[in-house]
Amino acid sequence: MAKKNVFPIFDLAVLALCFVHAAVSSPSNHRYKEGEPVPLYANKVGPFHNPSETYRYFDLPYCTPDHMKEKKEALGEVLNGDRLVSAPFKLDFLMNKEYEVVCKRTLSKVEVARFRSAIIQDYYFQMYYDDLPIWGFIGKVDKEGRDPSEYKYLLYKHVIFEIFYNKDRVIEVNVRTDPNSVADLTEDKEVDLQFVYTAKWKETNIPFEKRMDKYSQSSSLPHHLEIHWFSIVNSCVTVLLLTGFLATILMRVLKNDFVKYAHDEESAEDEEETGWKYIHGDVFRFPEHKSLFAAAVGSGIQLFTLTVFIFILALVGVFYPYNRGALFTALVVIYALTSGIAGYTASSFYCQLEGTNWVRNLLLTGCLFCGPLFLTFCFLNTVAIVYTATAALPFGTILVIVLIWTLVTSPLLILGGIAGKNSKAEFQAPCRTTKYPREIPPLPWYRDTIPQMAMAGFLPFSAIYIELYYIFASVWGHRIYTIYSILFVVFIILLIVTAFITVALTYFQLAAEDHKWWWRSFLCGGSTGLFIYGYCLYYYYARSDMSGFMQTSFFFGYMACVCYGFFLMLGTIGFRAALLFIRHIYRSIKCE
Repeated sequence: MAKKNVFPIFDLAVLALCFVHAAVSSPSNHRYKEGEPVPLYANKVGPFHNPSETYRYFDLPYCTPDHMKEKKEALGEVLNGDRLVSAPFKLDFLMNKEYEVVCKRTLSKVEVARFRSAIIQDYYFQMYYDDLPIWGFIGKVDKEGRDPSEYKYLLYKHVIFEIFYNKDRVIEVNVRTDPNSVADLTEDKEVDLQFVYTAKWKETNIPFEKRMDKYSQSSSLPHHLEIHWFSIVNSCVTVLLLTGFLATILMRVLKNDFVKYAHDEESAEDEEETGWKYIHGDVFRFPEHKSLFAAAVGSGIQLFTLTVFIFILALVGVFYPYNRGALFTALVVIYALTSGIAGYTASSFYCQLEGTNWVRNLLLTGCLFCGPLFLTFCFLNTVAIVYTATAALPFGTILVIVLIWTLVTSPLLILGGIAGKNSKAEFQAPCRTTKYPREIPPLPWYRDTIPQMAMAGFLPFSAIYIELYYIFASVWGHRIYTIYSILFVVFIILLIVTAFITVALTYFQLAAEDHKWWWRSFLCGGSTGLFIYGYCLYYYYARSDMSGFMQTSFFFGYMACVCYGFFLMLGTIGFRAALLFIRHIYRSIKCE
């Protein structure tokens, strides 16, 4: 479309081919001669403050064109709720029009009530002209009367298109409504309407390659960048302080421990050991519910790989503003292609933990994230169908997703599982595990799992919470987010803080002679996901104007799935960091 993205050479050639359609929005070269028709599609309408609650443009009683044609859409566009149909306006290239009549019609009482309800809810419309997005409000509420009963509900009848061109190409399009050309829909009575539009063409020097830049500039304004850099500095300071604190404490404590244990070995052997060396025979005892644990680690590795690939595509420019459905297409395709990683990791780790029923483990891995996501989707899609919203997926799209899961995701998962089972990797434990587990001494309340999770999740969340607002305002609002480089830095910081805090809490747990660290390290690492969900509650009630059952259920339903994904991913990062740390310290001492 506006940008031709240059893809790096991926090892997975299939992945690159899947994004050809996402990166180039139209097969045409966007060149027109004077008088030639330029494609104009009406997309959707909906309440401005409820981004998920959108409806087809012609669900409102607007003038329908003589030959209404639906645009064929890619998978990502349908998932995004886009339903493009030909608009009633004809904006031929370089053809100025003044007060061109679209149609004359009489609105019935029911249609008047429908428009009035839409005006009260601040309905906006969205269209695409030569793949450039345009939007505007359908009407306004005149609140000159102080009492709500005196409000007037006015529908805009005159739409003005201002189109900029450079030679034979469309560069920019703006739409505004004439505030003096309105229809009063306050009363329940039939209203005669005449919808008109105006088209004004103006020349510009902006090259075609830069026509999408104006949509990304809003997130790069100086005052926004200052906030983003403040977020980065805040996060970096958190990382430096945490890293310095942990490095100092752990180095000093571990050094003293090593000296002490070396001295103990030279002294009488009957002297009782204390601290983390005391439990060397139990620290590598495999966790309970090992199949579930291996499945969680496998799913977490897959989600981490998915996130890395999404960042790579974002940084090379695939997700430029209003590249319809590119992100959703990427998520579906990459998740399907990375399922083999989940199968291999989970099956291999499960076999290392001396598990025997690897088939059940593989089924659990496939359902651990997809299961809750599928149940959430079924409920929310039913809600969207009841509301007749565009978020309701057509049967054909659901069938495509099922086929992708059946023909791509499941076979790759099984192949990865078989490869993991046959890898015959052994769990590398520096110390032998005793036959019977030692009893864990009584510990104070703050060393229980829940308080430890609260401590572990707070620091990583504090490093990302400023950036979270901009992401939420983009996903659940109309703000544009394009500063993926800063987001990537924040993501790296999140991983570092999660790893460090999990390692620190794991050390203090072992020092207290509590050897059940496996699940604890995973839960502590993933607890940031719970903090993010807590932020969802704050954002919904304090920072947004979302309302209604559909929007509320979509917001909390899909954010629960996203936060669950973060829980699995960060939990895996925390566990892996703790495992590396524990292997390192127990290699440094002599274990009987």
